[in-house]
Amino acid sequence: MADSALPKPDVPPAPAGLADFADLARAVLPPEVWDFVDGGSGAETTLAANRRALDRVGVLPRVLRGVHTPCTEARLLGASHSLPVAVAPMAYQRLLHPDGEVALAGAAGAAGVPYVASTLSSVSIEEIAAVGGTVWFQLYWLRDRGLVTDLLDRAQAAGCTALVFTVDVPILGRRLRDVRNSFTIPPHMVANRSVGPDHRAPAATLGVSAVAAHTAEFFAPAVTWSDLDWLRERTAVPLVVKGVLDPRDAVRAAEAGVDAVVVSNHGGRQLDGAPATAAALPEVVAAVADRCEVLLDSGVRGGADVLRALALGAHGVLVGRPMLWALAAGGRAGAEIALSLLTGEFRDALALAGCADPVAARDLRTTTVE
Repeated sequence: MADSALPKPDVPPAPAGLADFADLARAVLPPEVWDFVDGGSGAETTLAANRRALDRVGVLPRVLRGVHTPCTEARLLGASHSLPVAVAPMAYQRLLHPDGEVALAGAAGAAGVPYVASTLSSVSIEEIAAVGGTVWFQLYWLRDRGLVTDLLDRAQAAGCTALVFTVDVPILGRRLRDVRNSFTIPPHMVANRSVGPDHRAPAATLGVSAVAAHTAEFFAPAVTWSDLDWLRERTAVPLVVKGVLDPRDAVRAAEAGVDAVVVSNHGGRQLDGAPATAAALPEVVAAVADRCEVLLDSGVRGGADVLRALALGAHGVLVGRPMLWALAAGGRAGAEIALSLLTGEFRDALALAGCADPVAARDLRTTTVE
């Protein structure tokens, strides 16, 4: 090979897969921001378990199916999308790139997958929705019911087509990396520009996560099933409950009329010691028994993981950290590359598993890889 064909040592290689964006992002982010995104709670046992559990899922491929170029399109919440994938709700994306949520929502729209806008977005829901594409709104329950109502009204007026209610944050998990870094949010970043300057995170305090202090001040710590009932009555769009691990909670949510549940441990950022989502998923799927859709998040790092989740019974997945890594590495262009890579990975996984489409993937059997 000629010397000119060798990669330059100071030029990072182009990402070959979705997971490659992690190293690219770490190279450009301040260490405390990297820790905020990458870290989990406590000893980070659940964070690590999410990945281990997915790696242990062996998918039994079907053969002689005549599948060459599968269709990756799937229906989520009654609408057709290019993949059985949505971009997960994630806070304060302008920490990663100046264009933040607008860039990531734009990339999702261009790729034909839903983008879930967080209550703690660093730009307004109106700005996110204006980029086009399918936008779902994620809701944290705030102490002030009037602010909850205002957020719902604004999301509806902006054209959000689903509401994702996160239920696993009575308090913020103790994220030790943020505590050690005395992590805070810059004062110019106001969550969703929704409730005025008083909704800014507090100033940095040694040994304190300002994000945890902010959450304790504004989030309601004791949400109940009656609050879900109120939300169901008030919400005309599909309603999703995110943060379910116990099958009994999944059944109760389905009985309350939700359209989907997300089997999630918040990416290993809440209860450390909670099970990996891939381990919890099959029991939730069996308990719900098609009364609502079941999605999975936490630990998804590529197209093979999407296939694994479908084979375990999920209707689709939410992809989180890899999209933030891609945003940090290259803004909207980076996110578009990431979603293109994910599409290719998933298409290849379907073909290798003998599946013509995501529906067929849900009929696959799995085994445990030791």
